[in-house]
Order: sequence, then structure tokens, then C-alpha cells
Amino acid sequence: MIALEISKKSIQSDSGSLPISDNDEITRKLAMLIEGECGSLSIDQVAVKFGFSRQRYFQLRTLFLKQGGQGLISSKRGPKSNYRRPQEVVCQVIRHRFLDPEATTEVIAQKLRQSNFQVSKRTVDRVIAQFGLQKKTLSVSPPKTSAKSGNLSHPPEKPARDNPPSQRRTRRPPTAGR
Repeated sequence: MIALEISKKSIQSDSGSLPISDNDEITRKLAMLIEGECGSLSIDQVAVKFGFSRQRYFQLRTLFLKQGGQGLISSKRGPKSNYRRPQEVVCQVIRHRFLDPEATTEVIAQKLRQSNFQVSKRTVDRVIAQFGLQKKTLSVSPPKTSAKSGNLSHPPEKPARDNPPSQRRTRRPPTAGR
């Protein structure tokens, strides 16, 4: 039988050693399980040695026994779906905005609650902001008054040109040496 010494950094024997990368969590977890199941240290000591709790050690052991090495791969943490804003709620908010563009977010939220969707006004605000469905507001600039006449419906006409078309200015050709 081969005598192994397992640590966070490497697996060693009398014949040589195999380094364990700090980024390789699967090998580190497997080394902990080998040390815990085959070594002389207690489970608590092994878990602390590898930076895990006793509870996590047994979770990893169970995963390894059921799924093998694939069970040691960490899965994504946090919510797996958008439980606050399911796709159906987003679609309904967009639908209501297009059906009645003048409706406020409070009105849209109320309509959705009447349809048995648990949604708040703030959720409707977020969906509308996410998809850029805000109401368009026209900015009205103050009317410009004419200096000569106070009638805005008929702006003053442009004065006629003094130069006849045959005497119009043309660009002078460039001169050499300047």
C-alpha cells in the first residue's frame, strides 16, 4: 500500500508529489475526501485542514458517492430564476403598456393584480424602464415673437436680393505665391 500525505497544496508519497493548484477546487475537495476516509485524522481535523466545515465535508461526501467527481463541481449560487419578475409578468406589463400607452404604472399594476399576478407598482416601473417604454413627453418651447409684427401666424418675408442673377458673386480663383 502507498503511504500518502495529503495537504491543500499537494499529494505526496515516498516516490514523489503531485501539486494541487489553488484554483482547482475539485481536486482539493477530492483530496479532502481521501484524507478523511483513508487517513488517520478525524473528520473535524480534515475539514478544518482543507478549509471546510464538518457539515460541508459530509455534503461533499454524499455528492461524491452519488455522482462521482461531477458532484464535486460547485454549482451557481443564488436564485436560479427570476422569481420576482417572471417572464409572464414582464409580457403582461408590456402588453398593457401597448394597449393603453396613457395608463400609469399604478393602473397597470392594479390590472395585473386583478388578473391574479402578485406585482407591485415598483415592479411595473422597473419593467417599463428596462424596455424603455416610458411615456414620451413633448417639450414645448415658448413662442418666438417677431420684432416687426406681433402676428405669429404670418412670419415676415425675406427681402429680395439686390444683385441680379448675372452679377452674383463667385469665388475668386487662388493666386500662386500667396
